[in-house]
Amino acid sequence: MELKAEAKLLRIFLGEAYKVKHTALYEIIVREARRMELAGATVWRGIMGFGPTSRIRTAKILDLSTDLPIIVEIVDEEEKINRFLPVLHDLFESAQCGGLVTMENVKVIKYLHGNNEGQSNQGEKATR
Repeated sequence: MELKAEAKLLRIFLGEAYKVKHTALYEIIVREARRMELAGATVWRGIMGFGPTSRIRTAKILDLSTDLPIIVEIVDEEEKINRFLPVLHDLFESAQCGGLVTMENVKVIKYLHGNNEGQSNQGEKATR
């Protein structure tokens, strides 16, 4: 897959505790993005944050929350992101939760595929 220089960044803010059935919403979002062949997705776990309820969630030991802020970022061309938005809407409906979804323009500097994405080559060398 080749990604054009001009793309869109979809940023999804939600809570770690949001689930669809027994699966984390952020996990389902990433799996759906992959199924729809979007260029890539990353999940970020925040250490502190608050949303529309103004309830602060934190990873501090005294206030340890099981609902830390989560951000899912997905980058791809605008048409593919737009096709994903109704799926995302349905996932939020299924989870019966709120969140914030933003989209912005990004300039792709480099987008490369490796031979063994996420794998070390040392295992290969040892078996040769």
